[in-house]
Amino acid sequence: MARAWAIVLAAGAGTRFGAEIDGATKVSAPIGGRSMISWSVEAAQAGCDGVTLVVPAVMVDQPFDGVDAVVAGGDSRSASVRAGLETIPDGVDVVVCHDAARPGASSGLFASVISAVRAGADAAVPALGVSDTLKRVTAWSDAGGVVSGTVDRAGLYAVQTPQAFRRAVLAAAHADRAEATDDAALVEAAGGTVMAIPGEAAAHKVTTAADLVIVEALLRARVANDGL
Repeated sequence: MARAWAIVLAAGAGTRFGAEIDGATKVSAPIGGRSMISWSVEAAQAGCDGVTLVVPAVMVDQPFDGVDAVVAGGDSRSASVRAGLETIPDGVDVVVCHDAARPGASSGLFASVISAVRAGADAAVPALGVSDTLKRVTAWSDAGGVVSGTVDRAGLYAVQTPQAFRRAVLAAAHADRAEATDDAALVEAAGGTVMAIPGEAAAHKVTTAADLVIVEALLRARVANDGL
C-alpha cells in the first residue's frame, strides 16, 4: 500500500486572528485544554506514516510531540508547502497537506482523502455544500460595500483540509513555484483530477478568536457522540 506523509502547515501570520490570547499565538491557542497544533498533528499522525510540521522560523527549535520533522515556513502558504515537501523521505507516494488552523479535522477525514488518491485520483479534498446566500459586493470598505449581484450557489462547495495528493503530481504542480490559496487549485490548473469527498463540520477553520469557541463546541459534540 502506498505510504502517506502529512505536511501540517502552521507558519501563517494569523493577522485576522488578532491579539494573542493569554500569551498564545494562533497556532498554539488552546482548544479543549490542548494547542491547536497538537490536535492537528494527532489526527495527521493517526492517518499517515509520518508528519512534517511547518512553523514560523522562531518556533523551529521548540519541541513538538508526534512529528518526524519540523521546518521553517516560507513567505506564503505555497512556499511553506514546498519547504515541507523537501523533508519527505523516499518511498512516500501520497502527500497530505493540512492547515493546523483546522484542528477539528478527524483522523477519519485524513483516511478518506488518502483512500481516494490510492484509488486513482490525482488529488482529493473535503468539501461542504454552501448554505448561505452569496452576494457579489463591490467597493468594499470598513463601512460595507455595494451589492452588485447574487451568485447561484448550486454546485458550489466550501473546500477544507486535509487535502491528499499523489506525490509526483503535487511536486510537479509546485515545480514552477506557483502560488495559490490551496494546493488543489495548482493541480486543477495543471489538468489533474481532483475528487471531492464529504467534509466535516468540525474541520471549521480558525480565522478569528471567535472561531476557537465554535471549533471547541464542535469537538465536544464529536467526543460526546463517538468518543473520538
